Amino acid sequence: MISHNHYDHNASRVVKGEHVEVNCSEGYQEVKDVEIEGFETFHDEFQGSKRGENFIYRFSMNGIRYCHLGDLGHILDDDIIAGIGEVDILFIPVGGVTTINSEQAKEVISKIGPRIVIPMHYRISGLGLVLDNLENFLKDIPAELIYMVGNEIDFIPEDMVEEMEYWVFSM
Repeated sequence: MISHNHYDHNASRVVKGEHVEVNCSEGYQEVKDVEIEGFETFHDEFQGSKRGENFIYRFSMNGIRYCHLGDLGHILDDDIIAGIGEVDILFIPVGGVTTINSEQAKEVISKIGPRIVIPMHYRISGLGLVLDNLENFLKDIPAELIYMVGNEIDFIPEDMVEEMEYWVFSM
């Protein structure tokens, strides 16, 4: 699934394999028992006039509902929120500048109400882009709700939490 076709994000040319399907669109489809729905949004607050479109993907696998917001550049309206529906795991940009910033991310999180939040698209060492750092997003979140989870996680629907947690992957 490709959220947008910017040169620094889209590497579909390197995805190889006998059964590869690439999606960059809105609408519903099912691919190998994975239900996917794409929602057209924008990469900026100006209806895409600065940075173009962005696709959000909600997908379900093995009873777990995921939502990847891509490079979302604006607060989501109620129609998109309703279309997304219930989310177990939310991937959300928090670095600002070319996406929503920390405060906007917190507003979107409160509208979606996921069980697990995974922040993405923030400043890391060696990155050429000037983005806000992760600490700016995490500063008001109670430490007991933040989990440093490494790079791989295995879990099943029964592992889902009731109170919202924030999972931070290793860099």
